[in-house]
Amino acid sequence: MTQFIYNHLKTVRSITENSIMRIKEEFADLIPPGYNNNIRWNFGHIVYVQELLAFQLSGIEQQIPETFALYFSAGTKPANWIGTPPTIDEIKEEMQQQNERIQKINQSRLAEKLSVPYTNKGGITFYTVGEAVLFSTYHEALHMETIKRIHQENKNRSQYC
Repeated sequence: MTQFIYNHLKTVRSITENSIMRIKEEFADLIPPGYNNNIRWNFGHIVYVQELLAFQLSGIEQQIPETFALYFSAGTKPANWIGTPPTIDEIKEEMQQQNERIQKINQSRLAEKLSVPYTNKGGITFYTVGEAVLFSTYHEALHMETIKRIHQENKNRSQYC
């Protein structure tokens, strides 16, 4: 059963990686009316939250740059950024490396209890590493839908193709 989980994680991340490959740097920061964040923020947020859920909660050292927390953690938004956020290429690279690291997590760890249960902003509590990791695919899909909507909205507004 655990191999199915790893295959699912790999499939979801493959979809996300294919999407980020099509984003040009100059279009990553457009924010259409009605949105708080841009495409860059959503991709960076996916990486940041995946790192939290798959590694930090289970006591595995995080390996993404600290700047990801500054720019992409929950509650952040481009309007409040100070400095230069990671480029799309840097986010792509972290995303690919993260996927490789996730695939190497020992399958027996998925059943491990977290030292402290973790409750996310939506009120969902995770008790095991596996629960947190599985939720990350749902979270990633939500942000992929937002990325698609932002992209479509910008296309409709003729800002880019």
